[in-house]
Amino acid sequence: MEPPLGSGSLVAGEIADQPEAWRRAAMLSATTPPFQPGARTALVGCGSSWHAASAIAALREQAGGGETDAYAASEARLERDYAQVIAISRSGRTSELLSAIADIPTGVEKLALVGDPASPVAAVCDRAIDFAFADDRSVVQTRFVTSVVAYGRAALGSSLDDAISDARVAMDGSLALEPPDAEQLVFLGQSWCVALAHAAALVARETAQARTEAHPAMEYRHGPIATAGPGTVVWFIGAAPDGLASEIEATGATVLLSALDPLAELVRVQRIALSLAERRGLDPDRPPNLSRAVVLGGSDAPEEEFAG
Repeated sequence: MEPPLGSGSLVAGEIADQPEAWRRAAMLSATTPPFQPGARTALVGCGSSWHAASAIAALREQAGGGETDAYAASEARLERDYAQVIAISRSGRTSELLSAIADIPTGVEKLALVGDPASPVAAVCDRAIDFAFADDRSVVQTRFVTSVVAYGRAALGSSLDDAISDARVAMDGSLALEPPDAEQLVFLGQSWCVALAHAAALVARETAQARTEAHPAMEYRHGPIATAGPGTVVWFIGAAPDGLASEIEATGATVLLSALDPLAELVRVQRIALSLAERRGLDPDRPPNLSRAVVLGGSDAPEEEFAG
């Protein structure tokens, strides 16, 4: 077993708490389900919360739950014919999200999934689901984004038992690679795991200032593979398409595959990001140029949450 990582950091504790947070998310989905059955639904967020929205949207359509779209708040098209809009925000203060909610037509249900149920986003929605148990005190989102995805999965009828068990394995097992080998990290996924790949790239970029990118798995062959080679780590979140891993290995890149649940695989990425940050002498709780909430455009401007 590897020694505890980042034992003095907030993010280390939040990474370790994820199995318990997912258990609570599953219980929450049973008592407070989010979706109107069959209704056309949009999910919207910023940063990691946008990636959570995208994962849940793909899972709902995959499960036959109804037409579901996901938007970055700044690019949202919520004037379309939606019956329900679900806004995701850890702080509940994100300015783009508040602007997007303000544009929702009358009669559309507005639901907030928020780390702070007393926040402005919660106040302007018809109802709010309280994720304070999963709120991250660190700037970087780990526990909140995975717990929201876990909640969505459970609400759509999936058991989280295997995911929670795999998350414990991901926490207790050895690191997936030696951090010095990770010169460039590429994350690939399919279906709902494309969003997890983007979340993985973002957490590694924020926490460790790592060179990262993310793509739908088969799209990697259409251009991005040109930069693959020694020093590149290509990490599949979820299953790899037949033949793709060996094609990537032929470039000299390192390929990482795993049988763990994709959400648990994201926990392994978080651990690598934390280890990289520490080896580089970075503060994993306070990445440069980021904060949980900042004031843009002067003291009267609304607060905007960088990490979503």
